[in-house]
Amino acid sequence: MTMKTISIINLKGGVAKTISAINIAYTLVKAHGKKVLLIDNDKQGNTSKFFDLHDYNEKSLADLLTDRDCNIHSVIKSTAYEGLDIIPANMNLLQANKEILLDVARPQQTRLRKALSQLNDEYDYCIIDNAPDINMTVINALVATNDVLVPIKVDKFAFDGLEQLLDQIANVQEFNENIVFKGCFITMYQRNGVNTQGSEYLASSTDYPLFHTKIRKTVKVDETTFVGKPLLAYKKSTAGQDYEKLVKEYLEM
Repeated sequence: MTMKTISIINLKGGVAKTISAINIAYTLVKAHGKKVLLIDNDKQGNTSKFFDLHDYNEKSLADLLTDRDCNIHSVIKSTAYEGLDIIPANMNLLQANKEILLDVARPQQTRLRKALSQLNDEYDYCIIDNAPDINMTVINALVATNDVLVPIKVDKFAFDGLEQLLDQIANVQEFNENIVFKGCFITMYQRNGVNTQGSEYLASSTDYPLFHTKIRKTVKVDETTFVGKPLLAYKKSTAGQDYEKLVKEYLEM
C-alpha cells in the first residue's frame, strides 16, 4: 500500500490539534497495526517536545525543506513506540518559511511531497500536525496531503477560519488534485447543555462535514503531556476510547 498522508489543521489555536495528531497517529499503530510517520509542522515543536525529541543540534523539518542535499531518512527519528517515527520541528521553521519564499531556483510548494516520495512503501500513514497558520511550510503539507481533518471546539467561533482554510485547499489543488477535506471533529466535549446544544447546532447548521465521534474532555489528556505518553499507552480513558472510535470512523469512510 502507498502511504496515505493526513493533515490535522485548524487556523485557530487551542482546539487540541497536537494532541489529536499524536493520538490519531498512535491509535493507527496500536489498534490497527500500521506503521506511521508523524510530522511536526509547527515552529512551537510541541509534538517533538511530547516525545522528548526537540533538539536544535539535530536535523529537523526546516532542514528537509530548505537544504536540497538533506536526505529525509536523516531527519526521521524513532519514538519510544515501535511503529511510530517522527520528523521533529523547532523555531528554525520560522526562518525556513522565509528561505523557501526567497529561493526561487527550485519549486517552493512541492518540496515536502517530493521528500516523502522517497519513503516509497516504508509507512502506511503520515500524520502532519500543522501550525494554525497558512505559510509555506503549511502549503507544502497540504500539497503532500490526501485527507484533511479539522479539530474544532464547541463555541460560537467553532468554524472561524474554516472558509479561508477551504480556500487554501482549493488553491493547492493546482499542485495536488487528490486532496480531500474529510471533515471536522469535535474535541474537548463535555456532557453539558452548551456542548450538547452547540454540537447539535453545528451538525445541523453547516455544510461542513462533521464526524459523529466526539473527543471527550478528560484530565488524562493533560496528564499525558507531562508523561509523554499517548492516551492508549497511558491509562484507560474516555478520550482514548474516543480517538479509537474516530480513527475507526475515518478508516470506514
